[in-house]
Amino acid sequence: MAALAHSSVDSFARAPGAVPGVRLPRLRQLGPNWYATVMGTAIVASAGAGLPLDVPGLRPVWVVVWGLSAVLLAVVLTARAGHWLHHRDQARAQLLDPAVAPFYGCMAMALLAVGAATLTVGRDVLGVRAAVAVDAVLFGAGTLLGLAVAVTIPYLMVVRHRLEPADVSPVWLLPVVTPMVSAATGPLLAPHLPAGQGRAALVFGCYALFGLSLLATLMMLPLVFGRLVVHGPLPLALTPAVFLVLGPLGQSTTAVNQLADAAPTAVGGPYAPALAAFAVVYGVPVMGFALLWLAFATALVVRAVRRGMRFTMTWWAFTFPVGTCVTGAETLGRHTGLVALEWLAVGLFVLLVTAWAVAGWCTLRGLFGGALLPAPRVPRPAMARTA
Repeated sequence: MAALAHSSVDSFARAPGAVPGVRLPRLRQLGPNWYATVMGTAIVASAGAGLPLDVPGLRPVWVVVWGLSAVLLAVVLTARAGHWLHHRDQARAQLLDPAVAPFYGCMAMALLAVGAATLTVGRDVLGVRAAVAVDAVLFGAGTLLGLAVAVTIPYLMVVRHRLEPADVSPVWLLPVVTPMVSAATGPLLAPHLPAGQGRAALVFGCYALFGLSLLATLMMLPLVFGRLVVHGPLPLALTPAVFLVLGPLGQSTTAVNQLADAAPTAVGGPYAPALAAFAVVYGVPVMGFALLWLAFATALVVRAVRRGMRFTMTWWAFTFPVGTCVTGAETLGRHTGLVALEWLAVGLFVLLVTAWAVAGWCTLRGLFGGALLPAPRVPRPAMARTA
C-alpha cells in the first residue's frame, strides 16, 4: 500500500535565534548595505539644494526627495531592528563576515546624511528650530555610532577575520570614512550654537574627525589600488564598489570647505583665514584626483557591463560617493569663485540623479519581483512509501 507523508518546514521559525510565532522570513536576507538607499537618496536632496542654479520649482523637488530619504531611514531602521530581533544568528554572522561587516558604517552615514538634508532642505517643512533639533539628534547618534564602527570593524578584521591580499575591497573604506561624513555635516550646526566654547569645540572636533578619517583612508587606499593592480579587476557584481573611493575624496573636500565657512564665527583670530586658505589648497588637488578616479572607475564599470554585469545592491555605490563630489565641487566653487567648478558640480549632479534613478528603479523591481530579499524556499513535500 502506498501513502504520502507530507512534511512542510518553515525555515525561519526553526532558525536559531528566531522568535517563535513570528514569521518575517524575508528580513533574514536584509543586510546593513540597505542603508545605502537612504544615503543615496539624502545626498540627492542636499546636493540639489546647494547647486549654483536659480531654477524656479526645484526647491520643492528637493524637499520631496528629503521626505523620501526620511521615510526610507525609518523603514530600514525598523526592518534592521526586526532582523536583529528575529534573526540574531544571521545578524551575528554578518557582523563577523569580512565582506559584510564594513557595511555597518552605512547606518551611521545614513543618519548623518538625513540629518544634514533635514537642516538644509527639511527646514522648509519642519521650521528651522525643529530641523536643528532633528539634525542635532541624528548628528550625535551618527557620530557616536560612526566612531564605534571605525574602531570595531578594523579591530575585528585584525583579530577575528582571516584575510588574504585578494580579499581587499573598496568596501573596507566604509567604516573609516564615516567620521569624515560627521566632519562635513557638523559645521551646519555651528551657527545654531551659542558663540564661544560650544561652537569652537564643534568646529575643532570636526577637524579632529576629518584628520582621523583622512589618515585611516590613506592607509586603506594603497591596499585597494594594490589589490586591483596585482589581482586584477573585482568580480563583476562587486565592480561598482570601486566608486566608493570617491567618498572620502569628495567628502573631505566638502568637510574642509564647510568648516572654513563655520570658522570665522567659531574660532576667529588668525585661524579663520588660514582655514579658508587650507580649504582651497587641499580641496582643488583632491578634487582633481577624484576626477581621475571617476574616469578610472567608470572604465572598469563599462568593462564589467560589457562582460554581463547585472544589477545588485552594489549599484548604490554610484550614488552617495558621486554626491560627495557634487557637494565638494559646490563648496569649492563658492570659495574660489570659479565658474568651471560650478559647472562641474552641475555635471556631476546630473550623473548622480541618473545613477539614483536607475538604482532606485532596479531596486523596486527587484523587491517586487522577488530577486531581492527572496523568501526562504519551502521544501517540497517529502514522499515516503509505506507497506
